Amino acid sequence: MVSKDLYYKIIIRVIFITITAFGIAYFTLYKQLDFIIYTGIVLTLQVIWLIKFLNNTNKKIAFFFNAAENDDSSIHFPFQSKNKLTNDLHKSLNRVNFLIQNIKIENRQQEQYYHSILEQATVGILTLNDKGHILLANTTAKKLLNYEQLTHIQQLKRIDEKLFTLVSKLKPFDQKLMALTNERETIQLSIRSKPITIGTENFILIIIQNINNELDEKETDAWIKLFRVLTHEIMNSIAPIISLSETLSKIFETENSKKLPSELNEKDIEKTIKGLDVIKVQGKDLTSFVASYRSLTKIPKPEKEIILVETLFNKIRILSSQEDGFQEIKFEISIKPKDLEIYADEKQIIQVLLNLTKNAIQSINKTFNQGLIQLKASKDEYSNVIVSVKDNGLGIPLEIQDQIFIPFFTTKEEGTGIGLSLSKHIMRLHGGSLIVKSSSKEDTVFTLSF
Repeated sequence: MVSKDLYYKIIIRVIFITITAFGIAYFTLYKQLDFIIYTGIVLTLQVIWLIKFLNNTNKKIAFFFNAAENDDSSIHFPFQSKNKLTNDLHKSLNRVNFLIQNIKIENRQQEQYYHSILEQATVGILTLNDKGHILLANTTAKKLLNYEQLTHIQQLKRIDEKLFTLVSKLKPFDQKLMALTNERETIQLSIRSKPITIGTENFILIIIQNINNELDEKETDAWIKLFRVLTHEIMNSIAPIISLSETLSKIFETENSKKLPSELNEKDIEKTIKGLDVIKVQGKDLTSFVASYRSLTKIPKPEKEIILVETLFNKIRILSSQEDGFQEIKFEISIKPKDLEIYADEKQIIQVLLNLTKNAIQSINKTFNQGLIQLKASKDEYSNVIVSVKDNGLGIPLEIQDQIFIPFFTTKEEGTGIGLSLSKHIMRLHGGSLIVKSSSKEDTVFTLSF
């Protein structure tokens, strides 16, 4: 309605100005100076009138937008004047102002709603901008870090220097673990980062979680599983020794006393020798088992250096070529870029990759398929080096995938069951990870992340 009335009034004024302009042209053509002056004055007044009319409307609209920009909700335009156009304009501006204020109220309520959710979250949440300012720190984050006022990343130095270094070097989608000690206790923190963009500004969302309980549960579960395996292996070795010892003791004993040497026959001596041989073998097996455990717990600290991945893969190909069945298996290598490098202990990483490749060969040899092993290396979107060993062997059933990294767990008839647990431990010492993706009768992929 306002725009239509305004449109009509402007059109009427423009029509009058046009008529007056034609009048000036007509009087000029016939050289009627007096009329030219009169119509010129009228034209000037009409133009001034139009400009004043438009300026008056524009001033009100500009005043309205300035008030809206400054968040002035008290602005109100009266609509009791005699000018209908002005009243309609004022009503429209008041209605738009009302709608804007309602939207602002709804936004504040929604903001308060989300803020309440963040405050009630059981994980700590920090939001950082590019300059290191902490724009948001919820209650849980303040409790975990034991610091009430968090406004800048530099304040983390007062809490813990290592915490400041870790957070300041976080890259998008990083996940780190850290032990933080305060006057009450030491807590294990999981710190994750995620990039977010709001408008044209970039932020880092940091999620901090106390994982003490989860670690305790996992540690207890790991110990229980380890004890089961240790108990099983040790009992398997000791049971025959105990049984044979009892059998051999009976050879040298009668009902009431020990046998004299003269009472022993050749058959008794033969049984004794065979029994002692079995005890010796079982003792050696138990000694070997304990030695395997010692090798798992005494891995030296990695001596890292820059290694060309292509050189690493070629060594794996040569070393694994001595395995039975290798010649019947297709071996593929893929490296992107070609000059890709990793910073690691070469001997330890060769040990990991060779163990995975041997496992792949053994898995393929149990099938009748055309064997294929693929060694791949590349960089992910965050410049982390990803190395994978893929085979098309039997696959690993889903129900045992969470057990294959447990020390001494094995599905092989011959094997100590420490290869994968040793490999995972080596990757952990390198600050990386080793994961598996497989299912029965499908491709198996072991992935190393550096």
